[in-house]
Amino acid sequence: MVKLIGKHILLGVSGGIAAYKIPELIRGLRERGATVQVVMTDAAKYFITPLTLEIVSGSPVFNALLNYTSESEMPHIKLAKWADLIILAPATADLLARLSIGMANDLLTTICLAADAKIAVVPSMNQQMYRANITQKNIKILKEHNILVWGPDEGKQACGDFGPGRMLEPLSIIELAENSLSYKKDMLKLHLAITAGPTQEDIDPIRFITNHSSGKMGYSIAQAAAERGAEVTLISGPVNLSTPKGVKRINIISALDMYKQVHDIIHHQEIFIGCAAVADYRPKEVIKEKIKKHKDEINITFIKNIDIIASVAKLIKNRPYVVGFAAETQNIKINAQNKRIKKNLDLICANDISLINHGFNTENNALNLFWKDKEVYLSYSHKLVLSHRLLDEILKSYEKKNKY
Repeated sequence: MVKLIGKHILLGVSGGIAAYKIPELIRGLRERGATVQVVMTDAAKYFITPLTLEIVSGSPVFNALLNYTSESEMPHIKLAKWADLIILAPATADLLARLSIGMANDLLTTICLAADAKIAVVPSMNQQMYRANITQKNIKILKEHNILVWGPDEGKQACGDFGPGRMLEPLSIIELAENSLSYKKDMLKLHLAITAGPTQEDIDPIRFITNHSSGKMGYSIAQAAAERGAEVTLISGPVNLSTPKGVKRINIISALDMYKQVHDIIHHQEIFIGCAAVADYRPKEVIKEKIKKHKDEINITFIKNIDIIASVAKLIKNRPYVVGFAAETQNIKINAQNKRIKKNLDLICANDISLINHGFNTENNALNLFWKDKEVYLSYSHKLVLSHRLLDEILKSYEKKNKY
């Protein structure tokens, strides 16, 4: 449900009866995280009002080509640069024809000519208009110019006819938008191992110690890496999250479990990302029977767990590029850099969990990245978006290190 987080979608609405479905389409796009900007043709306003689409989209609706007051505010250039994807829905026979010959006689077609973004048309018209030779020729021309054509569906039409020409349903359009905006496959043939979530250290048969990690950051990184073509192994503590598509998941409970699973696969990984909140200590002895509440106080002796990420970083043979995480509340840079040096990490990602809605159990986060010779700040955003930005930085550093 978050594939469109951070994406800018320009929705061009032309004058077809299917325009009544556009509010549902806008809501669906926004629910998946997209920012939607609507541009209407003059004919579209006969089928649905600009006010309706403005309220649903949460942004002003544009229509006029020549309504700017200075050259810097030219709407067709500004909107063309803003869009990650342009969806024309419903796309009438008239709009398809104008696009096919490169006309720029209104704001919407001018934006399409000025844009570098992907453009998708979603045809909607009478079945005979769709079957017409000239319409089919126009569609062929659009495809030759790398414009995506989504649909149409076939069925009963508003005019009473039956046949092809119905606009795709909003959910189908949303799924196509998600697929079209998938990240480039720049991690093909790379093997990534990622740890995520908390560990649980048993005290007795029914009690354990753990922490507040939800696993969301690690799972987001795993999803992002899989989307980019990597072969991802996710070693996860107990969390209430679904396995991302294309990710191999190994479930563990304790730090010792995680250590074993990591070292079973680590020699076949190019990149290791230790995102799990591994317990630093575990009870020296697990009580075999439930501890009864007989005393006001009990004493439990804890011993230190193996430092998993440090054990990976000190490998000599087949050592991967090692990325660690640090949850800090003060002196972020000093504490993170000290941890990076102590554990011999290539990169450490620090987040300030003292800030509201940062860190554990949140949908969003910000990260401070520290290498030996540089630092980068990744601003507050959804964890999936943040994961892709993090992978951008990891890839650059990984490729640089392996170049020499």
